[in-house]
Amino acid sequence: MSGAVLRTSMRNFLAHKGRMALSAVAVLLSVAFVCGTLVFSDTMNTTFDKLFATTASDVTVSPKGAAGNGEMPQTGRPEALPGSLVARVRAVDGARNVQGLVTSTAVTVVDSRDENVGPTSGAPTIAVNWTPNELRSVEIASGHPPRGPTEVVVDAGTAAKHHLEIGDELRTIAVTGDFRARISGIAAFKVTNPGATLVWFDTATAQRELLGREGVFTHVTADAAPGVSDTRLRAAVAEEIGAGYRLQTAAETADAGREDVAGFLDVMKYAMLGFAGIAFLVGIFLIVNTFSMLVAQRTREIGLMRAIGSSRRQINRSVLVEALLLGVVGSAAGVGAGVGLAVGLMKLMSATGMNLSTEDLTVRWTTPVAGIVLGVVVTVVAAFVPARRAAKVSPMAALRDAGTPADGAAGAVRAGVGLLLTAAGAAALWVATRADEAGPGSLWLGAGVVLSLLGFVVVGPLLAGGVVRVLGAVVLRVFGPVGRMAERNALRNPRRTGATGAALMIGLALVACLSVVGSSMVASATQELDRSVGADFIVRSPNGQPIVPQAEAAVAKAAGLDHTTRYKWVDATVTDGRGKAEKTGLVAADPSYARDVRRKTTAGRLADAYGPGAMAVGSDYAGRHGVRVGDRLTVAFTGGRPATLRVAAITSDATQTDKGRMSLALATAERYVPADRMPKSFLLFGTARDGRADAAYAALKTALKPYPQYQVADQADYKRQLKDQVGQLLDIVYGLLALAIIVAVLGVVNTLALSVVERTREIGLMRAIGLSRRQLRRMIRLESVVIALFGALLGLGLGMGWGAAAQKLLALQGLGVLDVPWPTIGAVFVGSAFVGLFAALVPAFRAGRMNVLNAIASE
Repeated sequence: MSGAVLRTSMRNFLAHKGRMALSAVAVLLSVAFVCGTLVFSDTMNTTFDKLFATTASDVTVSPKGAAGNGEMPQTGRPEALPGSLVARVRAVDGARNVQGLVTSTAVTVVDSRDENVGPTSGAPTIAVNWTPNELRSVEIASGHPPRGPTEVVVDAGTAAKHHLEIGDELRTIAVTGDFRARISGIAAFKVTNPGATLVWFDTATAQRELLGREGVFTHVTADAAPGVSDTRLRAAVAEEIGAGYRLQTAAETADAGREDVAGFLDVMKYAMLGFAGIAFLVGIFLIVNTFSMLVAQRTREIGLMRAIGSSRRQINRSVLVEALLLGVVGSAAGVGAGVGLAVGLMKLMSATGMNLSTEDLTVRWTTPVAGIVLGVVVTVVAAFVPARRAAKVSPMAALRDAGTPADGAAGAVRAGVGLLLTAAGAAALWVATRADEAGPGSLWLGAGVVLSLLGFVVVGPLLAGGVVRVLGAVVLRVFGPVGRMAERNALRNPRRTGATGAALMIGLALVACLSVVGSSMVASATQELDRSVGADFIVRSPNGQPIVPQAEAAVAKAAGLDHTTRYKWVDATVTDGRGKAEKTGLVAADPSYARDVRRKTTAGRLADAYGPGAMAVGSDYAGRHGVRVGDRLTVAFTGGRPATLRVAAITSDATQTDKGRMSLALATAERYVPADRMPKSFLLFGTARDGRADAAYAALKTALKPYPQYQVADQADYKRQLKDQVGQLLDIVYGLLALAIIVAVLGVVNTLALSVVERTREIGLMRAIGLSRRQLRRMIRLESVVIALFGALLGLGLGMGWGAAAQKLLALQGLGVLDVPWPTIGAVFVGSAFVGLFAALVPAFRAGRMNVLNAIASE
């Protein structure tokens, strides 16, 4: 009998192939997103693995306290190794090709027009000394390597992007000063360069200009002789040079490089997989609706099958086999689309400056397997409830009209469960808003979001009756009898309307939630800026680069300024009077900082904290350690000497500006930290003389023109930048959520198409008694609009509730303003009506072409 079940399933699947296609598209899109994400992330890993494997030497020696890239970000100058180390490593038995390297990422390279030639994708600009090892990864495509202080080699990707040619002059900006060189050669990568800008100098120039003196290096590399393992060579080098250095094998160097990029890759990967999960969730509603309606339309057919001997298990299996076919077809197509999506993402990233080659395209066998298994499982699980409902059809159904009567008891249970889940979700959200700490509050928020979403999904049919009637009264009644018929059609099957609206509800709920959160963040940050920043201008690097001394000097000389305030971060370990130590970062600033930033104090005066031997601590720290004004703390500066400082002020931590940070005068920090270990300024604040704000702003812009890595912003600029940054992030999220909304639109299309088939005879009768084709199409369009508005109303309401609860948690971090972006909410609601109109185009067109006599004769 299993062969008969398979034949029946195949026949039904092919008979409804047009309707199945819409559900298959939902599976395809979801699987494509999953597979595309996996292929893209695997390709990125392959690209970086090849790069690290090509460039890493067998053993690399670097300073003990250096970061993975050899930089000390606060000073802007790499840690250095003595040049004598090269000879000592070269003397190690088994060491070959020993080279001293100089590399720095704390540089900016500009062309003759003072335009930054560095990447805009977030990748670094790297200055390196030219050694024979460079020929492992690059080759000189034109020109020659650098031969003196006036020559530089640039990578081919940067040269092409910025139209650089041999002979062009480049200026390199480092903390040791600016220096110029002309391009003597262009180097092409043998492996994919993910987007960094590289410039090469001769060794003496790199040492002098990047490290401040000749005869030192940032790394010493060595290759192992034949028969000598990396670990054995590392042990031999360690024995020769002693402790105080960090030694890494090629594998460890590659692992460290992968860790540097892992955070960025993981965020992208899991964010995209999260949106794929949302698309799958929305697709479940589409599949459930499709099979529920197909089962309802085939009630008589199923009853006949039961009457001639088919068992419940066979009927159940027949529907599940149809779902299996749908899942296989949709998933297989989704895998292919996913590879295409990955290639598209690579092209998009290349357009933004991160170069990825399709030669590195990586499709692991696990990717298509995961996509197909996931797509099939989700499809079959979604069809399980309709399959069980089909199995319950009795043989007597063959004698009745198509369609199954609603189960009143089941509807009552569903409504009760839905109301209970909704109430539990609302309670969890309320608890989240009352949380005193972000950690526990986030857990309650997550629980509230999940429970309220499930509650709205389950209770959707109950809500459909009331909400659709209200929407009908407001939107549909103006269309007369056609509008009333559209309203009744939407109310005819509340379960179907609820499920269709729920698919749209999920995507729009997330849109509304993120809109509220984003708008509240901007409003809170704007309020905080108005309340706490008294300076007229802020100078900073968008990439977090320290401000080089020459740029700092240019700012100080700008006309129209009353004063500038240097702002630095100094790492230290602070020990209270009871001996409890805590590692933290201190703000070291000029005394004018007390005027430029209005930090409230709970005790003492902030200005006093910038006197000799004084400091300020945050209220949270003071509360934890029992610190009061007048107490003395031991501050052990990183890279400097310890100091005993008096607490002159306790600042309130009910703020975002320098929340929790201790602060002291810059002169105090400079007394205990050597000049070569003192961090460079992270920010500069500027205040204009009375009536000279515009002139000072223009002067600052002019002064910083030779240093394009820095931005000068007045308060209006800074607010606009905050808004743009949040807006760009939200645009990316909305773009990803569009996938879920597309699937929801397919659900509306599928529901209307199947509904038209279900009402074929009814439509024929209405046409026979005078309903025109135009009126018929309008009726279907209005039905679609009201379903879309129903989903939008639920989604926007739910999302605003989530957003308001999330904002209460953000208030614990100082973002205390709740701002609902009503224009955005209104635009989304109105846009939902157009979504409904669009979704109804094809079903309405097909209904309008229906033959009246054939429709009346339809069973």
